[in-house]
Amino acid sequence: MSLEQLNAQVQRDLSYIAFGGAGWVQPRSHDEGHVHDVAIIGGGQSGLGAAFALMKERVSNVIVLDENPEGKEGPWETYARMNTLRTPKHLPSIDLGVPSLTFRAWWEAQAGAEGWEAIDKIPRGDWMSYLRWYRRVLNLPVVNETRLTLVEPLEKGLYRLHLEGPGAPAPQLLARKVILATGIQGGGEWHVPPLVSRHVPRELYAHTSEAIDFEALRGKRIAVLGGGASAFDNASFALAAGVAEAHVFVRRPELPRINPIRQMEHSGMIEHFPRLSDEDKYAVMAHFFKHNQPPTNDTFQRAAAWPGFRLHVGAPWLAVRTEGERAVVTTPQGEESFDFLVVSTGLLTDPALRPELRLVERHIARWGDRYEAPADIASPVLDAHPYLTPGFAFTSRDEEGASRLHGLHTFNYSAMISCGLSASALSGMRHAIPKLVSEVAGGLFLDDRERILDQFYRYDELEFTGWMDSLS
Repeated sequence: MSLEQLNAQVQRDLSYIAFGGAGWVQPRSHDEGHVHDVAIIGGGQSGLGAAFALMKERVSNVIVLDENPEGKEGPWETYARMNTLRTPKHLPSIDLGVPSLTFRAWWEAQAGAEGWEAIDKIPRGDWMSYLRWYRRVLNLPVVNETRLTLVEPLEKGLYRLHLEGPGAPAPQLLARKVILATGIQGGGEWHVPPLVSRHVPRELYAHTSEAIDFEALRGKRIAVLGGGASAFDNASFALAAGVAEAHVFVRRPELPRINPIRQMEHSGMIEHFPRLSDEDKYAVMAHFFKHNQPPTNDTFQRAAAWPGFRLHVGAPWLAVRTEGERAVVTTPQGEESFDFLVVSTGLLTDPALRPELRLVERHIARWGDRYEAPADIASPVLDAHPYLTPGFAFTSRDEEGASRLHGLHTFNYSAMISCGLSASALSGMRHAIPKLVSEVAGGLFLDDRERILDQFYRYDELEFTGWMDSLS
């Protein structure tokens, strides 16, 4: 099957499930102009999957907004520096049960069944190409180069979204439901330890989430702080770009070796995590965070194969200072000098860190508001996560906030504690997206309950006319 034939098969499959049928949501008017039923912020894999799922449910008055140029959504061509995805290739994700929409179908249309068998994991660049195809073949309503700056609640169930950017359709846009499909960083911010940010000039370090000019570091000596998968991805990427030495510093005495995600993928944990008690959810995620995600074997081996690779375990950074144009790092093993520092210390999650939520974040309930964890696993990092419904909606600390947060959903990494491995993990997306869409669509239905029921009770269109015809 060619790609053109696959495109035709997608359209046939969609017709079989009556995709694109007449919408059922009651149109809403407003003095300021058109009201979108749902606005999705983020046009990466989560946003695209959510848009498709809503349209499957005949919620079609949807808009997807992304701050990046078309084809550059998500991390895949910016700060993601792994060669392949870490997720097993066979796991379905945003196809949502339509076989012709799977990555495998797209891959085999170009490389054949033998090509599928030949790959171990999905190449990163090919995943981005698949997402571009997915958006195009489904004709999803994505508007690029549009950044959300503020979510402003109006009356209950209506938001004014403030926008900027060359692609913005207008400075402001109205929406009844808002989904923040803003990826791994969308629930907070990337974390740079103060010992780096306060003592090192900005030109001497970068976080792994940023654009890094590794070509300018050819022949140089760099240090990478962190023991997770992205630390080794960046070390390998840097060495391939010509960096002379890449030193990876890990505070633990040995690298993490267990990846809890693999167990979660086959145990029912991903599918049914929201059913757990708060006690179980917190304990599971405390255990998950304790293990971290190790590098894949191929990533580590690729990095370690370079002559310039150095690994330092049991080597937390105790201090960092500059000497001339170099940074000097102090660990329990002594001091070392580097031309550049790469920080791979993950992110912090807290709605207070998101400027677009500044009008509502004080109302957003956190886990620390709703659950007091046992002292041996209590963590301020976990406590700062928002406490969400199973459908990824914010919950409120107070009565006022219940109205201001009505219809605001966060489908990003901040959902981890409440909803498990879901919004920013391909492993959980096929289970998470239906939960999200069910709550969003159900909310639209209940918001329109009076009008819908009134129309139901007044409905009087004749369907059976045979008896009447026989009397005439």
